[in-house]
Amino acid sequence: MIIRSSRVLYIALLGASLYVLLFIFQQYTYAISQFPNQQTATYVSSNYAKTRYPVVFTHGMLGFDRLGSSAFGLDYWYQILPDLSRNGANVWATTVSPFNSSEVRGEQLIAQIETILALTQAEKVNLIGHSHGGPTIRYAAAMMPERVASLTTVGSPHQGSPVADVILKAEHTLLEKPLIKGLEFLGSAILLSQQLDPQLFPHDVLAAGHSLSTRGSQDFNQRFPMGLPSRYCGNAPTQQNGIRFYSFTGNRAITNLLDPIDGFLLLNSQLIDAGRDNDGLVARCSARFGKVIRDNYYWNHMDEVNQLLGLRNIILSADPVAIYRQHLNRLKQDGV
Repeated sequence: MIIRSSRVLYIALLGASLYVLLFIFQQYTYAISQFPNQQTATYVSSNYAKTRYPVVFTHGMLGFDRLGSSAFGLDYWYQILPDLSRNGANVWATTVSPFNSSEVRGEQLIAQIETILALTQAEKVNLIGHSHGGPTIRYAAAMMPERVASLTTVGSPHQGSPVADVILKAEHTLLEKPLIKGLEFLGSAILLSQQLDPQLFPHDVLAAGHSLSTRGSQDFNQRFPMGLPSRYCGNAPTQQNGIRFYSFTGNRAITNLLDPIDGFLLLNSQLIDAGRDNDGLVARCSARFGKVIRDNYYWNHMDEVNQLLGLRNIILSADPVAIYRQHLNRLKQDGV
């Protein structure tokens, strides 16, 4: 009875937190979005991050390209892509459904990759995905391996997330309808804020939850095993079929008390390994994929994309902008 009450309380608190986030997102409903969106710089200071192939970024669940205008908006990859562009990179931000299965999101991504390849005349692309963006880019690479040079996943739940498992427990209960409706409303607000057609980016909250659940991830991994370790928290192959694999992640739930998202992540973190060794949504070991650059950055799940607005522990945590810049230089040195 105590466990059941805790789950109900958790889902209720989750719903309240999501509505707070919705209020924030609604402040940016004047956005205009193009997809895929190339990040261009007004000036280039170096070729440090100039890779052989274009670099394509894919957001996670509830993600976006940009909320708001170019002058006053909020980028998902906060300050990261402009910095890469100034350092010579050819970078693109894609947009996929905020809520849907890895396969549906992956098909949406494939269409945008094909557009990028046509516009740039490149032979291949480097794919980088955060959170649910990780399984999304893995699917795309499995479907078109000859057009992908590398995969980099950041804070991605390759082995599933206990948070998704708990949320799915609301299925077939009285909590299912209000929870699903609330999440769908939030996803619709994100699409509206970018003036995107919901018919092109349909919502399926339960499909997203099943994709990121432990059981759903096991099924996905059996079908798309490239880059995964053979055992939980083990080492993984670093390349296969001409595709290089990389990953990095944080393992702290709270890093800055001034960041309003940290409290939400701290709540979630208690569902994962008793609150230890996770970024607030994803266990450290679940994020391991390919060549592990580092799996213990002093980051939480949103610090991994320099959110919210770059708030983090400036003493203990590495600058995410610099880490991505260094990673593109790594791709450059590896010839991709």
